[in-house]
Amino acid sequence: MAIDINKLSWFVAGEAGYGIMTAGQKFARAMVLGGLNIHTHVEYPSLIRGGHNSFGVRVEEEEVKCPIQLYNLVVALNKDTVDRQKDIITAGGGIIYDADEITIADGELRSDIRLYHVPMNQIIKETEGAIKVMRNSVSVGASIAVLDYDFDYLAEAIRGVHSKEQRGNDIMELNVAVAKKGYDYIKKNYPNDFIVKLKKLPRKKRMLVTGNQAVALGAIKAGCKFLAAYPMTPASSIMNYFVANEEKAKVVMKQADDEITAINMALGASFAGVRAMTSTSGGGLALMTETISLLGMSELPLVIVDVQRPGPATGLPTRQGQGDLKFVLNIGHGEFPRILIAPGDINECFYETFNAFNLADKYQLPVFIVSDKHLGVSFKSMAEFDTKNMKIDRGWLLTDEEAKNWHDYKRFMVTDSGISPRAVPGQTPIFRSSSDEHNEYGEICEKPDNRDAQEDKRFRKLDTAMQDIPLPKVYGPEKADVTLVGWGSTKGAILEAIEYLKDDGIKANFLHFVYVYPMHTHWVKEFLSNANMVVDVEENKTAQLAGVIREFTGFRIDRKVLKHSGRTFYPSEIYDRIKGVYHGYY
Repeated sequence: MAIDINKLSWFVAGEAGYGIMTAGQKFARAMVLGGLNIHTHVEYPSLIRGGHNSFGVRVEEEEVKCPIQLYNLVVALNKDTVDRQKDIITAGGGIIYDADEITIADGELRSDIRLYHVPMNQIIKETEGAIKVMRNSVSVGASIAVLDYDFDYLAEAIRGVHSKEQRGNDIMELNVAVAKKGYDYIKKNYPNDFIVKLKKLPRKKRMLVTGNQAVALGAIKAGCKFLAAYPMTPASSIMNYFVANEEKAKVVMKQADDEITAINMALGASFAGVRAMTSTSGGGLALMTETISLLGMSELPLVIVDVQRPGPATGLPTRQGQGDLKFVLNIGHGEFPRILIAPGDINECFYETFNAFNLADKYQLPVFIVSDKHLGVSFKSMAEFDTKNMKIDRGWLLTDEEAKNWHDYKRFMVTDSGISPRAVPGQTPIFRSSSDEHNEYGEICEKPDNRDAQEDKRFRKLDTAMQDIPLPKVYGPEKADVTLVGWGSTKGAILEAIEYLKDDGIKANFLHFVYVYPMHTHWVKEFLSNANMVVDVEENKTAQLAGVIREFTGFRIDRKVLKHSGRTFYPSEIYDRIKGVYHGYY
């Protein structure tokens, strides 16, 4: 059987509490240290103990855009993992397991699957000071040996992961020691003939970053000084990143007692002139609705991050979905402008979060970053972000000198652009800011002509903002047999599916919406009207983006590829479905 070099999909799974996430991070970090590129895929139920947790790592020499559905090497820390994964192991793939704990009956697996027994529990018992959860390190060491990879990279990775803990060097070195025993056991007892081998490349300067971390980094780079939030999966790691870097980044993270308090605290900080943000998921965002309307009326900038999970209600708290698009577009009673940005990859999480703060300040309105669980918690190897041309724009925010010399100050002055001069408390001009409709001075006013003037002024911001709203990005050939339309994190899987389609002689391109609203309606309608065949690809039940496109452009997308199981799209699924649509199977 041919050997693949530096082309791997690896998987570790077991119950919550087995250290699955830590094992995956150790393996991923070891790959990056050896100059390889990775993309991870994490699944976990909303349980502290039990259930089925998994961490997949796809490894390539070039950039990896998404996970895939098949695995070459599976680490099974319980029998449930064998039962669940046995049908998605590649031909000639393998399972690492402890035969003293897991029984695999004759004929239970395909004959081409290789079994690697490693006495993980015995290794732990024989290592003074080791505890059962360290089986995860034993299994990663064994994996490194099966793949014929350099153990030194794993040792460095383990030290990097455990250096963040506050339990001293003993824990770190114990993990290195048991990993080495797992590595040595494989080298001694199994021939070096697995279908995949990993070879180091020249080390590149690479980060290992999740989407949530990139959002936090983009906010900090933009000058965000205050995050108020309440923990809600899968957004909580944004809070965690702020907390871990409070002193270094000179930021404040306040864990509020609920989401209503969180957004009100963030609004207060913004009113005082501080760049502020709140982060949550759909259920928490629902609680923020009234305050979001207050942002619209008081014309205050705020960045609001929604890391989506499937609803309704509690739904699937730790799973994947894109069900909040229309909710975010319409959230809040009454009508007021907002901007909606849906990053499609980790680079976009960083850069578009930075841009969100500039847009919020410039147009004095709420800007939503709409991410999702898959993008938020997946690690990817990345080149360092290029920040040399990133400039903070506070918009029409008055300096102390400008404020002192501004006579007859009107906070809500009617302008052609829709943007009014913004002072903050403590500056010389005294102004009012009310949740009621108001006149230019902020005084409550219910006159019809004033209402028309203020409502029209607020919505003119969107016309002005179009100069800063990029067009949807087109990937692939200008002329294509089929045009895929999507938004957010489906980007990676769609781009890879396009490559698969190319091998079948089907030319496909991809219209990707990062800036969903406001929309370049005339451009979008013309582009789609000139396409041969248009297929909408989304992770929700009702094809929400297709509905939004029809609402704003009149263009109807009849062909749809949808997934709403709570799991992310794999490129093979998109490829199969698009091929079926193209040939008229569906």
